Amino acid sequence: MVNLEWYRTFKSVYKNGSFSLAAKELFMSQPAVSQQISMLEAHVGNKLFNRKSKGVEPTEYAKLLNNLIIDALERLENVEVGFRAKAQDANRLISVGISKDLFSSIGNALISKYALIDFTFAENDALFSLVDSKKLDFAIVTKRYDTFDTIQEMVAKIKLVMVAPVDLDITEFRQKIKSDNFTEAEQWLNEQKWYSHEARIPHIKLFWLHAFNKKRPSMIPNYIIPSEYEMLEILSQNSGIAVTWNCNARRFIQKNKLQLVWNSFYVPEESVYLLTGKHNNLSSVFKIMSEELRQAFRV
Repeated sequence: MVNLEWYRTFKSVYKNGSFSLAAKELFMSQPAVSQQISMLEAHVGNKLFNRKSKGVEPTEYAKLLNNLIIDALERLENVEVGFRAKAQDANRLISVGISKDLFSSIGNALISKYALIDFTFAENDALFSLVDSKKLDFAIVTKRYDTFDTIQEMVAKIKLVMVAPVDLDITEFRQKIKSDNFTEAEQWLNEQKWYSHEARIPHIKLFWLHAFNKKRPSMIPNYIIPSEYEMLEILSQNSGIAVTWNCNARRFIQKNKLQLVWNSFYVPEESVYLLTGKHNNLSSVFKIMSEELRQAFRV
């Protein structure tokens, strides 16, 4: 049976030409190094080192053995170092900024991957300022910032969609949309109860701007619930309509708690970016988190 510690010790003794120097490098006692080399010699059936007045000298068999194992051992050590670095990254405290709107979609994905996260809820510009001033390690934003001191990578495309409880009859509305009768479709929507996660109704305004070419809808929200996830949860149990990001609606639709009312062709997708500062020793975490966010948004 192969004992990798024997070969690791052999490599150190071969490189240093000394049992004592190898012991210091490996944080072992010199008798422990000598014992491991003796066990390896017994295992391979050949003497590996000859003692000299100062240190040791490798035998011809030791030179051959070194040539045979050195590449494989170094590859294994590189894998070990990389794995340890990833494990350390996963267990270090990181600070992540994100909007409340997106947190319900991807918060669980990040929590499942990292042991220590300090979350900050804010909007795009405030998150950028925190990253730029090195008060945040990462930010997940829906706006691009091209600056010398930050790195930004797109991780997803999201879109605003209209949703309602599954028991709401939307047949009439879909017929009006299918026939391009947008005036009557808007009138039908105005007659419904509306939910919003904010009093300024930013999602609804943006949807109306693209779908109906209007800066502001004529309706006012019946219920303002300052959490998009809670808004959708309550909507699913009552009657009404809301505009939300498709990534937030997906889970409710898959569980048959909400139905998709309208995914308008005229409403564009928006990009989601992962933002971090340059030279913050978090490049490996940034790379891993970028991929994790791509997967989370696809689920």
